[in-house]
Amino acid sequence: MSEHRIPKEAVLVLEDGRTFRGEAYGALGTTVGEAVFATGMTGYQETLTDPSYHRQVVVMTAPHIGNTGINAEDRESERVWVAGLVIRDPALRPSNWRSRGDLEDGLRRAGVVGISGVDTRAVTLHLRDRGAMRAGIFSGEAAAATREEMVRTVTEAPVMTGAALAAEVTTQHPYVVSPPEGTPTRFTVAALDLGIKGRTPALLAARGIRVHVLPSTSTFEEVLATQPDGVFFSNGPGDPATADHEVGLLRSVLDAGLPFFGICFGNQLLGRALGLGTYKLAFGHRGINQPVLDRSTGRVEVTAHNHGFAIAWPQGVPTDQAADTPYGPVRCSHVALNDDVVEGLSCEQVPAFSVQYHPEAAAGPHDAEYLFDRFVDMLTGHQQQEDTRAQA
Repeated sequence: MSEHRIPKEAVLVLEDGRTFRGEAYGALGTTVGEAVFATGMTGYQETLTDPSYHRQVVVMTAPHIGNTGINAEDRESERVWVAGLVIRDPALRPSNWRSRGDLEDGLRRAGVVGISGVDTRAVTLHLRDRGAMRAGIFSGEAAAATREEMVRTVTEAPVMTGAALAAEVTTQHPYVVSPPEGTPTRFTVAALDLGIKGRTPALLAARGIRVHVLPSTSTFEEVLATQPDGVFFSNGPGDPATADHEVGLLRSVLDAGLPFFGICFGNQLLGRALGLGTYKLAFGHRGINQPVLDRSTGRVEVTAHNHGFAIAWPQGVPTDQAADTPYGPVRCSHVALNDDVVEGLSCEQVPAFSVQYHPEAAAGPHDAEYLFDRFVDMLTGHQQQEDTRAQA
């Protein structure tokens, strides 16, 4: 909270009519989006700049937000993507040696409407009971509207089901992230940007991968033009059922036998490419404390999530058994321990795997970063097979 400012009224209105009153935080005006809650006690700047939160009003369950201010290093993209921010107790002033500014000032510059002084635990419990729903924040003069007018504004907003958002967050032009100086280039990977976070290509590059980040509208021919050793599909917002172009592209990748790794939205698209369905979760998984079992190791990882959709495992097939697909058997490699949601896929006859959560995990946890090493192992094995075929 900026010091010495005069508080202005703000109202959070959910589509079922539940209202919460507080003070304006950030820009003044009106914003609408899907109300979701994020459980992380740290990493609010990474959350705000994650393209996966496009068109979402984020409720932070941690009570104190803004303590460390904002800086240029912790951004996951070049802009704030959330539609709105709901917090309980804003910091009076940032206190961190890396801080380069105040969070509220940053939201104001980005034009993001927020609200503070809200009982975010009550909002979260409401969403857990009723499920994800649309919400609006009305501040300044907009807060003077009647409750009926506010609810009407919220219910007229588009729902997330059926929303095709990858094209709204993807890069407009291809770019390359090269291994850092002193790290030899081992592989080239084409990464489809469905809402990619900056840390993802950085972690790939740190492992000797030259990453060609491509727009979500790229064709298979444009992917091949990068001469990739493998293909990566990123996280991103929206309903995977709308991503027919990206699913078609992924099937071409699988048909070509190129190694594939996908995370979050990329995991859902691998499921669709294999013939599996997807569905909307009641209130989604968001935050940095989600327990996931890696069935290949028996290890339980604490992971970072941001997804409102999930893969529908075939009926009648237990998730600990392989399911048949046009590309051979596929296994549920990872499972959420809170609700048994499918959290990863591993193909047995094509070089492809994916996870639903975020192994890049800025600001943390980092339990699942090994998955980038697993991708490198897949690229290495595939290259060795190609070399053996060439010598035969």
